[in-house]
Amino acid sequence: MKSVKVAVVGAGVVGLSTAVCVAETLPECSVTVLAEKFSPDTTSDGAAGILLPMEFPDISIKRQHEWFKNTFDHLLAIAFSSQASEAGVFLISGYQVFKDLPSEKTPFWADVVLGFRYMTDQELKRFPDHKFGQAFTTLKCECQSYLPWLQKRLLAAGGQVLQAKVSDLQELALDFNAIFNCSGLGSLSLLPDQCVYPVRGQIMHLHAPWLKHFTRDGDGSTYIYPGVSSVTAGGTRQQGDWRLELDNQDAEGILERCRRLEPSLKSARVTGHWVGLRPARETLRLERDELKIQGRVVPLVHNYGHGGCGVSVSWGTALNASGLLHAALGEKMLHARL
Repeated sequence: MKSVKVAVVGAGVVGLSTAVCVAETLPECSVTVLAEKFSPDTTSDGAAGILLPMEFPDISIKRQHEWFKNTFDHLLAIAFSSQASEAGVFLISGYQVFKDLPSEKTPFWADVVLGFRYMTDQELKRFPDHKFGQAFTTLKCECQSYLPWLQKRLLAAGGQVLQAKVSDLQELALDFNAIFNCSGLGSLSLLPDQCVYPVRGQIMHLHAPWLKHFTRDGDGSTYIYPGVSSVTAGGTRQQGDWRLELDNQDAEGILERCRRLEPSLKSARVTGHWVGLRPARETLRLERDELKIQGRVVPLVHNYGHGGCGVSVSWGTALNASGLLHAALGEKMLHARL
């Protein structure tokens, strides 16, 4: 019988990944995901979903490499399985190009993606404004398919989902033995954590079925990611901007930059727009905390602040977070014996 009641706050890619990890690896735990919004209404649903991590300050590269590798390997196995279509996970090849030579020509994740190499002079001729480029194969994880698939996987492992707005962790601790805080931008008010801030992202969807390879400007300002039903063209990274309304000027700028990078998009039809707020922080927070309630100590594991890298390190940080709870439960049992 499952004796540990676990709450996971948040139903984006980080929250659902964490919930699945706990439900599948800690059989003594009964997992409930609580969130105000589930797919298709989460921020994760609008993510381009390409696995390409950024570097977080104040976290060792070794740890970040492990997060990305664990995520990549997990999703690669899905991409090679019979579940790939339903999960929305597939391989995609392409280029990352730079206007100036980057300080590190070989990023820390180069040995994780497939076939990483520098672009040839012949390949760079396509991009006259750029001096250097990297070619590699990575994964694309389309969250509008992946999140429902994760939720189905959670239910199969005995987990539950509950639509509810969590505004007080102390109150939540009255009904649960452990809590994971995967609330993203919600941590600004829930904890409160003043280090959390929004990064406004605006993208558009294009009908351009002839495009099969991705192209990304190394500064992150412009990217073109072909998907199953449309091409994602972006984007904006507006820190501290809470606007969720479509900005026509931003849309025009995105289209102009993407057409400059990929001229064939001149004939592409715009099929939709999306605006969302990436849950950013000075650096990602993944650590164990605790709540004290009615003489009990309730483990609280924080896993938030992924910014635009939620998909890229989701499974790796979820495994890490699950391990923190496993250690806390082990310590509890040890103290109980003593």
